[in-house]
Amino acid sequence: MLYDIGMTIAYDYARPAVAGRHLLRMLPAALPGSQRCLSAALTVAPEPAERREMIDFFGNRGVEIAFRQVHDEILFRVTARVERLAVAASLDISPDLAGLAREIAASRSLDPAAPHHFLGASPRTAPRREMTAYARKQLGRRQTALEAVRAIGLALHRDLRFDPDATTVDTPPAEAFKRRHGVCQDFAHIMIACLRGVGIPAGYVSGFLRTIPPPGRPRLEGADAMHAWVRAWCGREAGWVEFDPTNAVDVGTDHIVVARGRDYDDVAPVKGVLRIAGAQNSEQAVDVVAVGD
Repeated sequence: MLYDIGMTIAYDYARPAVAGRHLLRMLPAALPGSQRCLSAALTVAPEPAERREMIDFFGNRGVEIAFRQVHDEILFRVTARVERLAVAASLDISPDLAGLAREIAASRSLDPAAPHHFLGASPRTAPRREMTAYARKQLGRRQTALEAVRAIGLALHRDLRFDPDATTVDTPPAEAFKRRHGVCQDFAHIMIACLRGVGIPAGYVSGFLRTIPPPGRPRLEGADAMHAWVRAWCGREAGWVEFDPTNAVDVGTDHIVVARGRDYDDVAPVKGVLRIAGAQNSEQAVDVVAVGD
């Protein structure tokens, strides 16, 4: 599938900011064999005093910017064309959880895709007793790692309610799990904690999701938003698989990857510091349009 993507993130400050420095992870990823980024541009207004491209430890594209002038708003705009490649379905060759534990122990790599980075606590997500107990209830005897990932993801989709007003970007996963509602970020963080609790390395993926309007209804520009889902390491042969618990589906060609990490802290689209006093407001709009639709 070929997509044209447009995104704007706008910040409006109650009082002018004197200076600021930000790290942006907003550009679609280039993933050999599954996703090609044919073109991408990120514009910033006002023009920053400094700008530098970078690649972080997990291979995500980033842009570092700094402002030295007084400003009371910032507008980030992304335009991109991305091709998402279909990956042929394969047999489940993942081990059971006991076998997965042995394969993790045998792994000596510490490269960015090594399972060891994704098994313990990370800045926003850690195994918790209540979530681990919930995850274990979803598991059957001699279940493969891939079956376990899908079982836990489907259970969370069944038991959690999507509610865009229930949480904020800073709501802890344990709180969202206790309330049993949240947004895609909460679904992903809770699933990651559940998987790590039963010994499955898991990480966070940020990106875009193509949405299709109901029959006969026009597509609304800007109605889409950035999305989040989960990737899990299912053994030496099966490797990393991705599952979307918010929608209860294996990730496919409707999902466009921006960044991958341990949790939201590693992939936040805008992260930084400001010299400011007072409140701020932000708005986000995303368009994901299949070319030819």
